[in-house]
Amino acid sequence: MTASRAPAEPDVREFEATVESVDGREVVLDETYFYAESGGQPADRGTIDGVLVADVTERDGDVVHLLDENAETLPDAGETVSAIVDDAFRTYCTRAHTASHVLYGAARRTCEDLGYAGFDISETKVRVDLTTAEPLDDTDLVELERLANRAVWDSLPVSWETLPEDEARALDGIAFNTKTEEGAMSGSEAVRVVTIGERGGEGNGERDGEHSGEDPPTWDVAACGGTHVRNTSELGPISVLDRSNPGEGVTRVEFAVGPTAIDHDAAVHAAALDAATALDARVGDLPNAVDRLRDRTDRLEADLQAATADLLAARLRELPTTEADADGATWAVGTVDDAGPNDLREPAQRVLGEEVSPGAPDAIAAVGTGDAPFVVAAVADGAVGGDNAPDAGAIVAAVTDEFGGGGGGGPTFAQGGGLDADPEAVVAWLRDR
Repeated sequence: MTASRAPAEPDVREFEATVESVDGREVVLDETYFYAESGGQPADRGTIDGVLVADVTERDGDVVHLLDENAETLPDAGETVSAIVDDAFRTYCTRAHTASHVLYGAARRTCEDLGYAGFDISETKVRVDLTTAEPLDDTDLVELERLANRAVWDSLPVSWETLPEDEARALDGIAFNTKTEEGAMSGSEAVRVVTIGERGGEGNGERDGEHSGEDPPTWDVAACGGTHVRNTSELGPISVLDRSNPGEGVTRVEFAVGPTAIDHDAAVHAAALDAATALDARVGDLPNAVDRLRDRTDRLEADLQAATADLLAARLRELPTTEADADGATWAVGTVDDAGPNDLREPAQRVLGEEVSPGAPDAIAAVGTGDAPFVVAAVADGAVGGDNAPDAGAIVAAVTDEFGGGGGGGPTFAQGGGLDADPEAVVAWLRDR
């Protein structure tokens, strides 16, 4: 059995070891500092005697190094080899893993009924899955980011130790999930525990990271088998990117750490400056500027809708009228451009509700032009009633029976779409019915 020494000694990047066994491209060493993929942290990259390591996994208690398929030579059992762990990738993963604990520590201070549901490190971002009493909103994300970066600024120590399982489970507030942190379990009754801050230190749970006394506060304590930095000051900035809800009661928080966070923050700052320039405002005044712009947009939108309704009403008044044999009513029938069926309801009802004048129609049938022809029928309230009264719903049903599509509505207003005909052909049919 050869467990990885990476979690215990995360700073080791180069080492020599003896090859215990070789099976195809799979190599087992008598000791290794390569981290095997586990609990959301990806496997280390690197080389063994100059051959690229394609993957590192743990199987039956052994760390198995899968060498690159293009390797020209492979080591033999009993041979001493030189191994190099990719420094940049290990450093990133180590910082990202510790940052996930820091973020969870921030969530301890903002969320009720908090639980841990796992995490994952990718090359551009890290996700942490939380179970919370209520979904997190934008204000919560801002507070998580603020508190996490305070913990970075406070330079809290990070330590790890192996404890008996019953003792580990008894620790106050420990995040303990054997399903998502299988690397924390050594296969016996021992558990690896990672602590940020001094366990039991003064100030545990205070929101701003401020504390009294000489010891820093306990920021977070969790069962964990990953690699970690030795002080939160090594992390650099933490930038919360987004949130989602992958399952009931679970909130997924995605964040960037280190260089990716720096680039993200710079892009956000640049966007804020561009927006401020466009709105002739300072960055800090953007919320007020946006509120003013929204109010103005709402007023203009209302004015535009009113003007559009007036224009459509004017178009409907200009439609030629015809007397239908079926109901004896006077119908205004024609095509209307640049409008949807819902746009015509209020203008049609307005026209039909105006004071009756000689030649005024009892009903309107308008056919929309464009790629998706539709029909709208509207009947004046006073025209409804009696055996031969015009019926908007019946007219639309007749049109869709003749030209396809579907629709519906009541006696005074109905609409149908999906007509398989030229709009002028529909108008001609309505006038001749």
